Amino acid sequence: MTDAEIKPATPKAVALHWDRQHAPRITASGTGLTAEEILRIAEAHDVPLRSDPILVEALAQIPLGDEIPAALYVAIAEILAFIFMLEGIDPREPDQRM
Repeated sequence: MTDAEIKPATPKAVALHWDRQHAPRITASGTGLTAEEILRIAEAHDVPLRSDPILVEALAQIPLGDEIPAALYVAIAEILAFIFMLEGIDPREPDQRM
């Protein structure tokens, strides 16, 4: 395969918000320049990022504002647990940042 035959992957990003009372919701989703802007904004606000192309594909099918479906709870719970560990957050305590 030559360099001319290799196409760079189009970036895709999905952002979630969790209010600790309901399932996380899709707050942004996009490909290409939109995905790059989602990532830029997340980085500018120190939002933890995680690369998981398969999960992004699944989440990208969910309409903006909708809660994630129960079938994705375990995958999202693993991400939240990872973020909590990185940030030193105890999920049993009220979020002081809201």
